[in-house]
Amino acid sequence: MANALDAGTGRLGDLEVPRMGYGAMQLAGPRVTGPPADRDRAERALRTAVELGVRHLDTSDFYGPYVVNELIRETLAPYPDDLVIVTKVGARRDDAGGWLSALGADDLRRAVHENLEHLGIDRLDVVNLRVMGTDVEIAEPFAVLAGLREEGLIRHLGVSEVDADQVARARSVAPVVCVQNLYNVADRGDDALVDACAEEGIAYVPYFPLGSAFRPFEAAGLETVAKRHDASVHQVALAWLLRRSPAILVIPGSSDPAHVADNVAAAGLVLTDEDLAELGAS
Repeated sequence: MANALDAGTGRLGDLEVPRMGYGAMQLAGPRVTGPPADRDRAERALRTAVELGVRHLDTSDFYGPYVVNELIRETLAPYPDDLVIVTKVGARRDDAGGWLSALGADDLRRAVHENLEHLGIDRLDVVNLRVMGTDVEIAEPFAVLAGLREEGLIRHLGVSEVDADQVARARSVAPVVCVQNLYNVADRGDDALVDACAEEGIAYVPYFPLGSAFRPFEAAGLETVAKRHDASVHQVALAWLLRRSPAILVIPGSSDPAHVADNVAAAGLVLTDEDLAELGAS
């Protein structure tokens, strides 16, 4: 049976996790708002991920909002000792489901405490600061999170939706264990940052590794390579990310237990040099 460990392990600071993880965003309702359309299926998707060895779970209190973290707690608690839960702060939702920046000190402190409450834990393993734009000054809000880390409420810090300069400014404030940006086989704009993270021992965690309902992707060669391995194009896309850099940890998400199992199976798919050439190796 496929296992998340088939792709080996990576690190989030001092936390070792299988490189195949799980992103929980799709457990919420349409447009990432409200409860799941099928609560039982969503619970089974979470359990399937953990049963298949996933130990890196990515979430946020602004999924729902609050719905997904509460679902995680109600489904998985008491948590496995080695489960690493990564969350995000720095945004909030408006009444129409829009995404708004929330980088004020009070916003960030409230978000951290609400994540702790809704997940039912005393300390967050990793908190990513989502800044939503490369023109945003990151040092001040990151310092707020660094203070909460010093208080013992957060173990490690990461950043999301950032460029290389923002990563450097954040690192001047406190250690950064991961970068979470848009990156996949069809959208390789972060190539240089992926390589820089590998050199610095920082995990790179691509969101939308398979595209999204908002932004589906197409990449030349996916179908050809998938047929060669009797695999799905999504499995090939995930395998490409795992081959792209040892710094990459993948967090594909789905509310369908069967899709979760298919994604985890990609951990054991090893692409050849011929495959990489077909896909346009970076």
